[in-house]
Amino acid sequence: MKLIDISLPLNAKTIIYPGNPPVKIVPKQGATSTHSEISFGSHTGTHLDAPSHVFKKGMTLDKLPLEDFFGKCRVLDMTHCKEAVRIEDLKKARIKKGERILFKTKNSLRGFKKFRNDYIYLDGDAAEWLAAKSVRLVGIDSLSIKQRGSTDTRPHDALLAKKIPILESIDLKKVVPGTYTLCCFPLAFTGIDGSPVRAVLIA
Repeated sequence: MKLIDISLPLNAKTIIYPGNPPVKIVPKQGATSTHSEISFGSHTGTHLDAPSHVFKKGMTLDKLPLEDFFGKCRVLDMTHCKEAVRIEDLKKARIKKGERILFKTKNSLRGFKKFRNDYIYLDGDAAEWLAAKSVRLVGIDSLSIKQRGSTDTRPHDALLAKKIPILESIDLKKVVPGTYTLCCFPLAFTGIDGSPVRAVLIA
């Protein structure tokens, strides 16, 4: 068994989506021990989106079944995509109902040292196609699944309307496309729209 960490490290240098709270870690030295005061946004680093991220009355992350976040998944090679992952790319992969699908794009190859406005995203039509397929989870190696500044919110809306969680900011640079077991449990917050995770692939 081989474990592959696909999470972004959480520290003061972690890149964030513009406008999101930065990561702040302040060590506090006590008389006999040290603890840290930690502050970050719910969509920091490698994280999950819940329906309440975009819908006021949407389901919060703690209401989604834990089974969504552990089980068989497929990493699909989308490094050929120049702007977005589109329906024609998905059809070639023969995606089936109930699959957990992770997209490896040029985002992983370029790294996560700085935020890039031209990151590869999931096209709105492709998101609706995946939602119609009733996949179990969708992951992508960008800080957001939708194009920055776009009025097309379907990449979030179509999936989250069907309670399909979205795993964002995964680092798949060293991952060979194929079948794995995914483990990406959120922190046990209640009533929240998203949470950082430690995402691991088991080969």
